[in-house]
Amino acid sequence: MPHALSDLVVHTVSKPVDDPAERLDADILVVGAGIAGLSAAIQARRLGRDVVLVDALPVLGGQCVNSMIGLFCGIYGNAPDYRQLTYGIFGELFEAMEKTNDIHYRRTHTQTVVYDEVALGRWFENIVQELGIRVVLGASVSGVGIEGGVIERVDFATRFGPVSVTARGVVDATGDAALAWEAGLPCQVPDRTVWGSQQIRLEGLDESGNPEPAELVARVDEKAAEYGLVRRDGLAFFFPGRNTAVMNMTHVEAPLGAVEAADAQLRGRAQADRVVKFLRREFPAAFKNAKVQAYGFPGRRQARWLAAAHQLTLDEVREETRFDDAVARTAWPVELHDRVEGYVWETFGPDHVHYVPLRSMLSPQARNLVAAGRCVDGDAAALSSVRVMGPCSAMGLAAAHALDLTLGEDIHQVDLTALRDRVRENVEG
Repeated sequence: MPHALSDLVVHTVSKPVDDPAERLDADILVVGAGIAGLSAAIQARRLGRDVVLVDALPVLGGQCVNSMIGLFCGIYGNAPDYRQLTYGIFGELFEAMEKTNDIHYRRTHTQTVVYDEVALGRWFENIVQELGIRVVLGASVSGVGIEGGVIERVDFATRFGPVSVTARGVVDATGDAALAWEAGLPCQVPDRTVWGSQQIRLEGLDESGNPEPAELVARVDEKAAEYGLVRRDGLAFFFPGRNTAVMNMTHVEAPLGAVEAADAQLRGRAQADRVVKFLRREFPAAFKNAKVQAYGFPGRRQARWLAAAHQLTLDEVREETRFDDAVARTAWPVELHDRVEGYVWETFGPDHVHYVPLRSMLSPQARNLVAAGRCVDGDAAALSSVRVMGPCSAMGLAAAHALDLTLGEDIHQVDLTALRDRVRENVEG
């Protein structure tokens, strides 16, 4: 039978004067769907909790999928043993992506993992759906109801109207502590800009002509002024066999104002275009036919973070301080991007490991909130060494366990023996 187009009826509607919010109730609310938030949501759901996961982007994955970071950092220790320091979701994730040839292990002073962002994003989307985690996307925090240190409600603005979520436990994995800030909790900001990056993925390359890292850095330093490059070094992460690479060669401001942030994004993309021009001319063997396959969303490193019960310090990182409430560890260097032309890169020895305590994830003024990821508390240098994906994932997993153990109670009174038992794999051995 032919389709009757005339059967489609159009209705005229208007927004109601009293437009009610869409209301959701959950055991645990996770705000931020990057590596920390996803790790928290997945673990909480596997513990049997009803979970709502919210992100300001219209897609899952946060920076690890959408900013073209290109590689997992901080999961493994240093050479020569490269021992694994973070587990959690990485076992099943790496196994799945190995089967489709979508990851590649890269060994230098430590082991990092190059990955395909599209495959990673779909893996996250599939597991979130399989577990039945309720998701709200394109949603920015617009208000927080907090009473007596208990976050009772979080409101969000979306293009589809307001959404209000009540939950007994809350994870702030927003990266810039957006939830804690809206709740009126004290936060930290650096005294000068910590620069982010505008990553790009290039295609049409000839990986056989890939310049040595030292040669690339030397040429950038020599020619930066000629090409209008603000950062005087750079990194190229080639994915073997695909003639593609993620380029990390820009420095972009990370302001906390809406107009300034949009302007920084546009200027960052212009920087990236100048990088492509430089690469085509200076390294034609690899980049003569380079074309931008994708521009990542702006990559932000350190902009605003929680003022927690304990601030992790650079001395504690260097001295490998082992806390009684340690929940994450890494051997990643101090990587502080506090100047436009470059950054501090302080590596550690072969057996070095430093830790993140739960206290650096808890506000003294909140009883049911855990921060996870790059909005945990550290001085600027210490934070630069624990804000990468390995420890961020471990923090997300620990946040889920800590809330599961204390739901309806004070997170500061968590049973540390029970918590240590649950996160043992990420802090011992």
